[in-house]
Amino acid sequence: MITGINHITFAVSDLGRALRFYCDVLGCAEIYTWKTGAYLEAGTLWLCLSKDPSASGNADYTHIAFDVPEEDFARLAAKIMESGARLWKDNRSEGSSLYFCCPDGHRLEIHVGDLKSRLRSINEDRPVRCGSA
Repeated sequence: MITGINHITFAVSDLGRALRFYCDVLGCAEIYTWKTGAYLEAGTLWLCLSKDPSASGNADYTHIAFDVPEEDFARLAAKIMESGARLWKDNRSEGSSLYFCCPDGHRLEIHVGDLKSRLRSINEDRPVRCGSA
């Protein structure tokens, strides 16, 4: 049984550029860095950056969404846009979201809300659950 996310690893083409983006722009904490990688923390999330010169982001809807408190959303969204990050999707779901790419093209999102708020937006009376009719 899966109990949560252990860690996420992103392949990055330029480790220094990736560290600047994930730490300086997104606010992750640099925990440990070596020649071909780095371990970061984003809240309770363990994030690994692994150098791979052929790295490029996904071409589908696959992405990682980071929690952001509502009071921090506008400031962080502005900082992301000022960094030159490319947007990959417009927000059409509940809660404030910004869908953007890191310098290596990984699709990311900052989001205000949680699973409960998402389910309420889908169906106020009866949340949809896997396997339910």
